[in-house]
Amino acid sequence: MTHTTILLGAALTWALIVTVPAAAHHSFAAEFDANKPVELKGVVTKLQWTNPHGWIYVDVKDANGDVTNWAIEFGAPYSLLQKGLRKTDFPVGSEVVVKGFRAKTGKPVANARTVTLPDGRNFYASASDSPGAPVEVSAR
Repeated sequence: MTHTTILLGAALTWALIVTVPAAAHHSFAAEFDANKPVELKGVVTKLQWTNPHGWIYVDVKDANGDVTNWAIEFGAPYSLLQKGLRKTDFPVGSEVVVKGFRAKTGKPVANARTVTLPDGRNFYASASDSPGAPVEVSAR
C-alpha cells in the first residue's frame, strides 16, 4: 500500500465522519410550524439525553381524559447543561409544562421553546442553532 493510498483512505474516512452527523441535523422550518404554538402539561415517561437533540416524552391528558404521548425535541444536552438543566431534572413521573411548536405532520411531536419544572424553574430548552426557529427571550 502506498503512502498516497493511505492518505486518500484517511481523507475519505474523515469526510464521512464529518458529513454524516451534519446531514442528520435539520432546520426548525423543515419539521415544525411556527404558526402552531402548543402548551403541553403532562407527566414525563421517557428522556433521551442524546446529540444532536435531546427528546422528552410526556403523557398529556386532553379535555376528554384521553392520554397522548408527545415526543418533544429539546436542544443538545451540552447547551441544556449550560442553561442549568440536568438529566436528573426529568425523572419519569414528574409533571412538566412545555411550550413550543407542533410538527408539520400533525403527529404528537413538538419542538420545545421553554420547559417549566415541578419546582417552578423555567428554562429555554430549544436548540439555538435551528435555522428558522422563532426567538424566545423570556426564559433563561
